[in-house]
Order: sequence, then C-alpha cells, then structure tokens
Amino acid sequence: MRWIYCIILALFAAFPAQAQGERAGTFDYYVLSLSWSSNWCALTGDNRGDPQCAAGRHLTFTLHGMWPQFEAGYPSDCRTVERDPSRADTAAMADIMGGSGVAFHEWQKHGRCSGLAAQDYFATMRRAYGLVTIPPLFARVSRDLRVPASVVQDAFLDSNPQLTADQVTVTCTGRMIQEVRICLTKDLAPRTCAADVVRDCTLPDAELDAVR
Repeated sequence: MRWIYCIILALFAAFPAQAQGERAGTFDYYVLSLSWSSNWCALTGDNRGDPQCAAGRHLTFTLHGMWPQFEAGYPSDCRTVERDPSRADTAAMADIMGGSGVAFHEWQKHGRCSGLAAQDYFATMRRAYGLVTIPPLFARVSRDLRVPASVVQDAFLDSNPQLTADQVTVTCTGRMIQEVRICLTKDLAPRTCAADVVRDCTLPDAELDAVR
C-alpha cells in the first residue's frame, strides 16, 4: 500500500493546481490574456446573446484578463479587504474587454489576487493592454480563415519588437484560435512565461472566424 500512496503523491506533484483563497498580493508575475472576439462568440457568447457578439462591433483581440501567476500554478478568488468594483467601473472597461460582465468576473477570480483596489487593477489592465500593439492585419479578417497558429504568434512578434517568442503563447480550443497570452512582470515588463503557461497551439489549420 505504501507504494500506491507514493505514486498518488507524485501524480499530484506533477500537476500544480490553482490555489483558492490565497492572500491578496502574493504572486510572481502576470499573464495578459487577449481573446479573439469572434471565436469567443462562436464558442460561448452567441449562446448567451452577449452584446459583444453583435454585428458591427469590429472587435479583434479583446482583453480577456490579466492574471496573477505563481512560477507554478496560480492563485484565484483571493481574500482581500478591497471593495468590489461598481457598475460604472466595470462598464468603463467594455471598450477593451467587449463588455462589463467579463470585467467583473475577472476581478472576482483574478483581480482580488493582485492586492490592488478594483479601480487600480482595471487601470493596470488598461495600461498593460495599451503596451501591446494588436497587429493591424487582424482587423482585415473579413472571412473565416484556416491558418497555422504560429502565424498569429509571428504577427504579434512582428508588431511588438519588445517581445520574444518565449514571452508569448497562442492557445486553441478545439480547432479554434482562443487566446494570445503575454507574460509580464509586476512592473508590466515582458518576461519569460513559466512552463505551465506555455501551451502553444501547434495546429496547422486553426480556425480564425471573421471579424463581426
């Protein structure tokens, strides 16, 4: 029985879990997550009737969130003395996040772990988002495409010479481009992503739906 117990312990050690209820402000770096809006709509938003998915929004990569990370794993739903944001605070993030609902969700799960007040967290997210250039070519995606996921990463690297390949990862859900994730220090300087964040999508024909 002892050897079975040791194997179970080893399996748990191999997969770092998220830590819930951690003390706010205890983390190592941020992951800035940018979501391809049309694909998010196809996967999730359309079923919700989310306003982000309405025709004519012309959204490309929207800010999904900015997540405090450990070098292995991440905190979530942290204990904090800071108040939740007001409706006005979350509504003010809709221009870069697509809507106010996602802003509140991101605060609850991740923002509380930053150790910042809600308004300061949103301001830091906006500043980080502003440091990244969304490649202009994505605004011209007028029909559904099948492209190598690596093309998306290369486009971001070309438009952001301050970034290197080990600081950016592209993820997929099923066969669809999901997100571009960029790793940043607490001071918002680019840094190498830890091993558990680097999950590069390697699909040669990942789906990138047309801008709505």
